[in-house]
Amino acid sequence: MTIARKYQSGRHPILIGDWRDSETGATIEVRNPSNDEVIAHVANASVADALAAVDAAAAAAPAWAATSPRQRAEILRKCFELMIAEERELVRLISLENGKAYSDALGEVRYAAEFFRWYSEETPRIIGEMSLAPSGQNHILVSYEPVGIAVLVTPWNFPAAMATRKMAPALAAGCTCVLKPATETPLTALAVAEIILKAGVPKGAINVIVTSQSGKSVGAMLHDPRVRTVSFTGSTEVGRILLREAADQVLTTSMELGGNAPFLVCHDANLNAALDGAMVAKMRNGGEACTAANRFYVARNLYEDFTQGLARRMSGLKIGDGVDEDTQLGPMVNAEAVLKIDELVRDAIARVVTGGHRLNRAGHFYAPTVLADVPEDAAILKNEIFGPVAPIVPFDDEAHAMKLANDTEFGLISYLYTEDLKRGLRLSGQMQSGMVALNRGLATDLAAPFGGSKASGLGREGSTEGINEYLETKYIAVSL
Repeated sequence: MTIARKYQSGRHPILIGDWRDSETGATIEVRNPSNDEVIAHVANASVADALAAVDAAAAAAPAWAATSPRQRAEILRKCFELMIAEERELVRLISLENGKAYSDALGEVRYAAEFFRWYSEETPRIIGEMSLAPSGQNHILVSYEPVGIAVLVTPWNFPAAMATRKMAPALAAGCTCVLKPATETPLTALAVAEIILKAGVPKGAINVIVTSQSGKSVGAMLHDPRVRTVSFTGSTEVGRILLREAADQVLTTSMELGGNAPFLVCHDANLNAALDGAMVAKMRNGGEACTAANRFYVARNLYEDFTQGLARRMSGLKIGDGVDEDTQLGPMVNAEAVLKIDELVRDAIARVVTGGHRLNRAGHFYAPTVLADVPEDAAILKNEIFGPVAPIVPFDDEAHAMKLANDTEFGLISYLYTEDLKRGLRLSGQMQSGMVALNRGLATDLAAPFGGSKASGLGREGSTEGINEYLETKYIAVSL
C-alpha cells in the first residue's frame, strides 16, 4: 500500500517527533464534501501536544542545521521524487478530503512537489559575503543562518501545495518546523509528512499537529521562546490575530492573507482570450482560492458579449464528485461555505445570467454563477467569495475602472486584459497588488515571488526570495 492510499480511510496519529496519538485520545472526523460522509479520523492535538511538537523540533534543530547544504538538497530532491511516485494516490486523497476536481488536484500535487525540487536547488546557493570595510580597518563578513524553529499554519484549499511551499524552504534553510494544517484537510499534510520522513528528513525536524483548538495551540507555540518565525496562509482576520501574538516574542512573520482580485477587461481586449483567462482565474479550484478573480470590470463595448460568453462556459461545466476524472467542478469545502456564497449572491441585487442557487444533491455544491449589472457598492464586490460566482460590472471610463479595482483593503493579485502592451504595463503599474496577471488567467509560478500588498500579507513565498523568510543575517566584523 502506498503512503497516500493509507490515509484515504482509517484512524491516523499525528507527528510529534514520532507518530503518536494525542494526549487526550480525542480525534477529529474528516469528511468528504462530495457526500458529507466520514472518510477518516485523525488524532486531535491538545495544547500540550503542540508544545511537545516544539520540544521535538528543538531537539532535532542542532543536527539538522549542521547538516551540509548538499545533504539537505539531496533529501529534498528525494521528497520531490517520492511525491511524484505517489502522484495518483495523492490526487485521490486531496479530492476525497477537499472535494476539488481531479484535474485541479493533479495540478496541485505537481505544483506542490516542485517546491521540493526548486528548494533542493536553492539549498546549496545560500552564499555569504565578504568585503573590505570602507575605512580599510576590517573586513565585513556576512553569513545566513537558519532562523530557528518555524511554526507553519496552512489552509484547507491547497492542502499539499501550501504545506510544501512552507516546509521546503524551511527545511532547505536548516530550520526545523511544526506544521498545523486545517482540520478540514489534514490527511494530505500527514501523507506528505510521511513522505518527507521516508526521504530522509530526521524525526523531529518536521512535526504535524492537527487540532480543533487552533487558536490556543498556535498561540502557545508562538509564546515559546524557542520558536522564532511563523508562516501563515489564511484569512486576513486570523492573520491580524497571529501578528499580535507574534509581536510578544518579536517573531519574524510571513503572512499570505485574503484577496479580492479584480479582473479588468479593457475595450481593446481579445474577447476569447479574456474569456479563456476568466475561466482559469475564476474557476481554478472551484473559485476556492485567494488568487481567484473575485470581481469583473468589463468595458461597455465588450460587456454583453463577455457576460454571455462567460455564462455559457460556466453553465457547461461538468459538476460531480471530485475523484471522478471527468469532473470539472467539485463541491465547496463545507455547508458554511455554501451558505456564505448564497448570502452574497442573494444580497447582490443583480441580474442572474446563470446559476445563482445551491444544488439539490448530496454534498456541498453551488451552481456556477454569473451575475450581471452588479451595483458598484454590492457586498459581493467587497468580500472574498471563495466559490464559483462571477459578478460583472460594466465601465465606460478606464480611470474609474482602475479606481474601482483598487478600492479594497486587499492587494494580492489583479488580472488585466488589453491588446496594447503599453496600456497593459501602465495599468499594471497602477494596480495596487503584489502580483498582476497581464493577458493571463494564471500568474502563480514557483519561480516567481508569491505575495501581496496592503491587507493581503507580508513577505514572499516561492522564488529565490522564499528561503529568505527562514534565514537570519549575521554580520561579523573581523580583522584578518
